[in-house]
Amino acid sequence: MIVVTAPTSQIGGEVLRRLLQGAEQVRVVVRDPARLPEEVRSRVEVVQGSHADPAVVERAFDGADALFWLVPAAPAAPTIFDAYMGFALPAADAIRRHQVSRVVSVSALGAGVQTFAGHVSATLAMDALIRSTGANTRELANPSFMDNMLRDAASIRDRGVFTGTLPADLALPTVATRDIGAAAATFLVDQTWTGQEIVPLLGAEDLSPNDQAKILTEVLGAPIRYEQGDREASKRRLMGFGMSEAVAGALMAMDEAKEHGLDTAVPRTAANTTPTTFRQWATEVLKPAVEGAGR
Repeated sequence: MIVVTAPTSQIGGEVLRRLLQGAEQVRVVVRDPARLPEEVRSRVEVVQGSHADPAVVERAFDGADALFWLVPAAPAAPTIFDAYMGFALPAADAIRRHQVSRVVSVSALGAGVQTFAGHVSATLAMDALIRSTGANTRELANPSFMDNMLRDAASIRDRGVFTGTLPADLALPTVATRDIGAAAATFLVDQTWTGQEIVPLLGAEDLSPNDQAKILTEVLGAPIRYEQGDREASKRRLMGFGMSEAVAGALMAMDEAKEHGLDTAVPRTAANTTPTTFRQWATEVLKPAVEGAGR
């Protein structure tokens, strides 16, 4: 039995789609089962609720051989460590008691980098908590997601602009969430691996925001540019949308750490280079989103 958390998320949905292509027994933990397509609900066992709830993970992890673990966003959390560690504490206890053999989790680049990196630091602390259960683990260590740019779809359509707080000429790796889901599904169905390992997924190439703007201009057939914002102003804007000061500040701390080498500490190899290029992702994912933004 493979348990999938966050099955309606971009990554969790890709994991579930791939698992259902085979003959695996799958159980999902989901707050609202109606968000799953009917053809999916009919093929999986559903445990309704949050995977932060001890009673929910108690039911979900009973008899599980493998677990896909993904923490959802918690924009109003009082601290960034509550958002990750607090969420994962019941799961860690249930993993240990039910002796879940293999855990595949969505993590971040930055292990061993001695700086506070907001969401990344909390993610790495959560990884350590899960490892302490004694389960075999594969932590999929990611840079920023290409798919984060979907938040700017309307701005790209209306103003020809996407935004961020990183320097315009700073080349960094980014990864498509579909490649993360593909890697996770591969590990989940493979019953031969053991031990605890970090698995970096660096995307296909390192690009700067200016590089991305050039590619978007070509893909979308219209001038696209990048605007670098001020971090303090960005923090205040996020708080205006209801994000807690702690979580908004953690996002800015993560960006600052990325600016100073967080995502480039792992050398690129053939093994950690994933297939989807930014141009391919922009063509297949972003362009339809931009064309449909606001409709």
